[in-house]
Amino acid sequence: MLEVADVFREAGPAYRERFAARMLPSHFKVMRDIERCRTSALGGHLHQCDRCGHRQYSYHSCRNRHCPKCQGDHTQRWLDEQQALLLPCPYYLVTFTIPDQLRALARSQQKILYGILMSCAAQALQKLLADPQWLGARPGMLAVLHSWTRTLLYHPHVHFLLTAGGLTHDRQAWRHPAHRDFLVPCRALSVIFRAKLRHALQQAKLLDQVPRKAWKKKWVTHCRQAGNGAKALQYVARYVHRVAITNARLESFDRQQLTFRYRDNRSGQLQRCVLSTDQFISRFLQHVLPSRFTKLRYYGLFSPRCRVALERARSLLRQAQEPADAAQQGHDSPGDSEPAGATLICPVCHVGRMTLIADLTPQWQPPSDLRAPPPAPP
Repeated sequence: MLEVADVFREAGPAYRERFAARMLPSHFKVMRDIERCRTSALGGHLHQCDRCGHRQYSYHSCRNRHCPKCQGDHTQRWLDEQQALLLPCPYYLVTFTIPDQLRALARSQQKILYGILMSCAAQALQKLLADPQWLGARPGMLAVLHSWTRTLLYHPHVHFLLTAGGLTHDRQAWRHPAHRDFLVPCRALSVIFRAKLRHALQQAKLLDQVPRKAWKKKWVTHCRQAGNGAKALQYVARYVHRVAITNARLESFDRQQLTFRYRDNRSGQLQRCVLSTDQFISRFLQHVLPSRFTKLRYYGLFSPRCRVALERARSLLRQAQEPADAAQQGHDSPGDSEPAGATLICPVCHVGRMTLIADLTPQWQPPSDLRAPPPAPP
């Protein structure tokens, strides 16, 4: 199967030679890690079947958060970790976007703008949900930042998964939304979000770099139901560790052009996008996050500082569900338990077990064009 790593290995050296002066050190690192991922460059292990003697090499992953091959394992691990956090209640998915006029500033000041975008979106939600007209309680909120469209164009936005309800301020009750059909009015949410983001840019002394037209437009937010409990978590997990493009979407590459498929938002039909290799690499790298930037954040009841309130909310929700659970008792049959661990079976004879016979040391050093350029002198 064609991989992003194949494109980087084939076209990366020429791209870095042409655009090295414009590339950030983080871009060099991402390209280097993806090219080495699951190859002998990172070392690994050698297993051998104890029956037929078949040998199998298993190379280490790069674990870079932008690598298409590393995110599947991360997603499952994250899901397992979140089970203790999840509350047994319905959820909503809310998406915040910014207008075109702000994207140039966001791209040039990524660390500042991304942080402002996430914090202002959270503040807007918390302000509206604190109003008894809509909720009047503290919900649990999980936020994840994305910066791309399905064709890899630059489009910063934030997805929020939040509980359909919240803990009252006196911690004595779990309150449900005031309206059954929606959580909050999206138009009002957009107005509050725009005002808070404008104030934050003014505080950061960046407001003058935003065209006035941006503040006269209607900003867009979306809010929709996301299911209950584990189903909602499975839904948002697709957003948490998603990278700009997966290897499965790549169709062809001929050193000059690359073709990948995507699903059109409006028609729902599969489409194909053809880019030159330079365009593809450039679009991919513009979504590399700033170093140490946290793209997944927790607010409200899900904040690490609110663990006592979270457990209180969990207790109240369980008490409310006890009658329903009692009615279901006796109707549910236990499923078959899975074994605690799985044995690696030989892929050739399907009988023997693969046993570790050697550790493989790294065999590759990055060429000079993959090493980040030294910092400019002060």
